[in-house]
Amino acid sequence: MIDRVRAGKYAVDVLYEDNHLLAVVKPPNLPVQADRSGDDDLLSILKRYIGNKYQKPGAVYLGLVHRLDRPVGGAMVFARTSKAAARLSADFADHAQDKRYLAVLQGEAGQMALEDWLLKDGRTGTVRVVPPETPGAKRAKLESRPLAVRDGLTLSEVRLFTGRAHQIRVQHAHAGFPLWGDARYGGGRPGQQIALWAVSLTFDHPTRHEPVRVSAPPPREGAWLGFSEIIDGYMEEAES
Repeated sequence: MIDRVRAGKYAVDVLYEDNHLLAVVKPPNLPVQADRSGDDDLLSILKRYIGNKYQKPGAVYLGLVHRLDRPVGGAMVFARTSKAAARLSADFADHAQDKRYLAVLQGEAGQMALEDWLLKDGRTGTVRVVPPETPGAKRAKLESRPLAVRDGLTLSEVRLFTGRAHQIRVQHAHAGFPLWGDARYGGGRPGQQIALWAVSLTFDHPTRHEPVRVSAPPPREGAWLGFSEIIDGYMEEAES
């Protein structure tokens, strides 16, 4: 962490910053951009941060090149220039980056390579698995690797090969292993925080063309608590 941005009840840790990029840890339950709720959002918070830090008058540019669901937290990168935004957006569209997540699954899961076709309901925002020939369906692919199994739960590392809405949540639920605390797809109860976290992101720097890796561990609460030492070891190994 190189800085911490405070906005109301949220604290946003800055992981990486230069003239082209800004990488941060998105807190759970904070929307990435403004929505119908009218709540503060990460993009607006970071624009205020840049404006104040560098005393920039007027509107601050910050490009949104990928997203996380509102209840999900973890590593995200934003573009500070339009050139960086164009290059990063193209890389994310081509899935040229390496995105890793940690998830706590309900049940004792093994290694899974999941490939499904997903369809989003525009009215409800809900996503479901459908036959491949369904109009509007999009292919979704991921790998899920168990790191530990305890008390009927599985801590899994998830690697995405496509970037579909609710993909990790829907595909695991369809496979019989819904995420702990997922109220929409996994029967999560009120007060439970979904156990899905964007743990690392590796991508090509848009101007230096060298790999940049940012990472952040999930919070020590909820379903993560039972796997604390496993997560610590995972983070240490990934950084070595």
